[in-house]
Amino acid sequence: MNDNRADSVKNKQSKIYLDIVEELRLMIQADGLLPGDKIPSERELSERLQVGRSSVREALRSLELLGLIETRRGEGTFIKVFQEHRLVELLGAFFLLDENSRNNLSETKILLEQACLQGVVNKAAQADIEDMIQWAKTQDFDDEAFFQRVFQINPNHLLERIWIVVNSYEKSAGGPNRKAPKQLYVELLHALMHKDSDEIDRIYSKGIRLSDKS
Repeated sequence: MNDNRADSVKNKQSKIYLDIVEELRLMIQADGLLPGDKIPSERELSERLQVGRSSVREALRSLELLGLIETRRGEGTFIKVFQEHRLVELLGAFFLLDENSRNNLSETKILLEQACLQGVVNKAAQADIEDMIQWAKTQDFDDEAFFQRVFQINPNHLLERIWIVVNSYEKSAGGPNRKAPKQLYVELLHALMHKDSDEIDRIYSKGIRLSDKS
């Protein structure tokens, strides 16, 4: 019974998220909006969709990370390159997945992160890794913030954009709240700096991601 209730909540969250994206698409289509045009505020979208502003804010944040909209301080939020990205079709492929496919989201995210780590070993500048080590030692951060920075130092930015989509949907679907001990993240960065693939795999798979199950 509790599992059914949890599934119902996850489905509702996913539907709200997709409704926000679909509303933006319909609004852009109906109003003939172009890149550079302003979209309604969080409050207006919240009232129109009858959902909380936090849900609207999360959707807009994901769209901004994807480079589809941009926020200008004191002015509002504007369309960037919304039409070119076929965003609704892209996100819809995730939102409309069946339950079995949703369970594969975490696995997909792990595969993306592993590919990113290997890309950092092969292509990232040592100075970028060293800077990130200093950041990790001195700052408080969560798992999402850590891997977002790792993806940013990987020259393959398409990989980062795919990860952003998967990560955003996993959160909206009630995915695990990941958090490993800080020292593991620092050790992972040192392994990246020394290009030690075996150690990277050990720390990531048997340390950081093993903590997902605890």
